[in-house]
Amino acid sequence: MRILVIGGGCREHIIAERLKSDGNAIYSLMKNRNPGIERLSKDALIAPETDVDRVVSYAVGQKIDFAVIGPEDPLEAGLSDSLRGKGITCFGPGRDAADIESQKSYARMLLEKYGIPGNPEYAIFDSTEDALKYIDRSDMELVVKPSGLTGGKGVKVMGEQLKSREDARDYVKEIFQHGIGHGHGVVIEEKLKGEEFSLQAITDGRRLLPFPIAQDHKRAFEGDTGPNTGGMGSYSMPDGLLPFLKENDRESAMYIMQRTVAALGMENREFRGVLYGGFMLTREGVKLIEFNARFADPESMNVIAVARGNMTDVLYSAAEGRLSGKLEFEKMSTVCRYYVPHGYGEKPLKGSEIKVDEKGIGGTGARLYYGSVNSEGGKLTTTTSRSFALLAKSKQPWDASAMIERAGQFISGLVYTRKDIGTREEMERKRIAGLALHGVA
Repeated sequence: MRILVIGGGCREHIIAERLKSDGNAIYSLMKNRNPGIERLSKDALIAPETDVDRVVSYAVGQKIDFAVIGPEDPLEAGLSDSLRGKGITCFGPGRDAADIESQKSYARMLLEKYGIPGNPEYAIFDSTEDALKYIDRSDMELVVKPSGLTGGKGVKVMGEQLKSREDARDYVKEIFQHGIGHGHGVVIEEKLKGEEFSLQAITDGRRLLPFPIAQDHKRAFEGDTGPNTGGMGSYSMPDGLLPFLKENDRESAMYIMQRTVAALGMENREFRGVLYGGFMLTREGVKLIEFNARFADPESMNVIAVARGNMTDVLYSAAEGRLSGKLEFEKMSTVCRYYVPHGYGEKPLKGSEIKVDEKGIGGTGARLYYGSVNSEGGKLTTTTSRSFALLAKSKQPWDASAMIERAGQFISGLVYTRKDIGTREEMERKRIAGLALHGVA
C-alpha cells in the first residue's frame, strides 16, 4: 500500500517506521525536514501540513492509497474531509468530529448534553467582561484554557502558572486581546487535584480498541517544575496501568470515551481515528481534563513500541468504518524522554547545532526518534520545538530510564532532558499518591 504520513515529529517518525515494517511504501509530508522520516520515505514533500490544497494535490499525484494524519492542526483545517473527497482513505477524524479537541468548549458541552460523567465544574465565555466577572465571583482555584488549539501550551492553572486571581484575570485579557487559541473564546474550570493519565483508543466511530495507559510530564524541569510544555516525556507499565491506578479507574475512563464516541455519532460527527483522553484521577474518581483527536505526543511512542500485530490493517479498517484486526501488547515497561532546545517552554534557542551518534545510541538498546529539527547537508539544528526523543523498554521503568541515561552520552549540543521520568523514586511517589487518592493512606 502507498501510505502518506502527514507530520514531521517523533510521533510521525514512529508511525512511519511501524507502517513501513508492515511492508508499505511510505510517503511523507512535513513542515520540517525530519531525517528519520525522510529515510523511511520513498518521497517527501516539505510543506505546511495545514496547506490542504497542496497536501491533497501531492497525495493525488503520488497515487496514495491511505493517509495517516499525525498533528491536530491539519485536522482542524479539514484535511481528512478533503482527502476523502478525492477517494483517499484517511485515518483521522473530519473537521466536525475533530472539534472534540479544537474546541474545548464543545467537549464540555457534549458531555453535559449526553449526561456523560467526568466533567469538572466549568463555564464558557466569548467576552472578556463576563469571564472576569466569573473569576471575581468564584471562590474555587481555577484553570484558564483558550478554547482553541494552542499546541499543548495554553492551559494555565492557579497555584502554578497563575499565582493569584489577578494573574487569572490578566491571562483572560491576554487570550481575548491576542486571539490565543484561534479566537474561540475561553473555558474556565475548577482545578482538579490528583494524577493525570493518558488513554488512547482506535475507533471506527462505534467500536474502540484501547492501548495501554501512559503518563505524560508537561512541566519543563525535574520534579514537575517550570513552564508548561507540549510534553517532556512519558512512561507506561507492563500491565497497561500505572502505579497509582486500579483496573476500575481504567474502566471509568473507557466508559467516558465509549459514551463520547457514541454521542459524536448521534451528533452526526462520526469519529474515525484515535481518540485520546487526558484524564485526572482525583479523590472523587476519574475526571476528564480534555480530549484530543489524534495520537498523543509523546505517549504514542510508548504504546506503539509495545504493540504487536499488523498496525496497517487496524488503522485502515478503522478509517473505513469497520474496525478489525487485533493488537496485543508486550508485558514491558517503556520510558520516553524528549530532548529539547535550551529555553524550551519560554524562549527556545533556534538554529543551534545538535550532534547525535545514532550507532552509539543503538548500542545501548534505546531507540532514537527525530522530532522538530532541521536537517540540511548532514547538519542537524534545533527549531523552537522538541528536537528528538529517546525511547527504551524493559521489565521495569527504572531500567528503561537507565538505558536512556546511557544513550545520552552520545548526544551533544544545547539541548536538555528531564532525568526523573521513569526512575524508581518517581514510581514510588506515584504509588503513594495512588494510595492517598483511593483513600488508603
